[in-house]
Amino acid sequence: MCSSPTSALIRQAWSRYKTPVDYGIVPVQLPKVAALIDAGLPTRLYYVAYRNNAFDTHVQQVDLHARLLTYVSDAVFGFMRDLERIGKADHISMVIFSEFGRRVPANANLGTDHGTANYMFLVSKQVQGGHYGEPVSLTHLDADDNLFYTTDFRRVYASVIEGWLGYRDSQALLHGQFDTFPIWSSRAP
Repeated sequence: MCSSPTSALIRQAWSRYKTPVDYGIVPVQLPKVAALIDAGLPTRLYYVAYRNNAFDTHVQQVDLHARLLTYVSDAVFGFMRDLERIGKADHISMVIFSEFGRRVPANANLGTDHGTANYMFLVSKQVQGGHYGEPVSLTHLDADDNLFYTTDFRRVYASVIEGWLGYRDSQALLHGQFDTFPIWSSRAP
């Protein structure tokens, strides 16, 4: 089986990368992304996922979710520390999201079922911290106990596409016009 020159570069970057930074118990492949960034690959977007649908919980959710969120938090913290160590922290932004939300009331198994609205997080030294968008109500729910979302996720995407990536026609990519949030510091690229 023949491998491409790009896959060889990726394997080489990962095999050479050594870091003293602790990414926690579940590093979510973020050390590999740090290795590729450190190697100077021209990639502008990386995507990593939490494996095996770990967050798709419906039973005994409280303790499990707390543990999973700690694992992700540790990995993100480690990634940011590692990028600071290699001098690249000013040049990255992370968008953290889930493809599904949760319903508010617990189900019979002490978990929650899939729902509508959800949070997204932006992590970057270039983000002006704070909460953007209107908070959802935990008491005003639809007939199926779903939250009513207040901000279209495509506003966040438009903010990243235009404000971070510098592509001014997010409308063409998102198939609609979505107002951006003023989230980036003046130092953003």
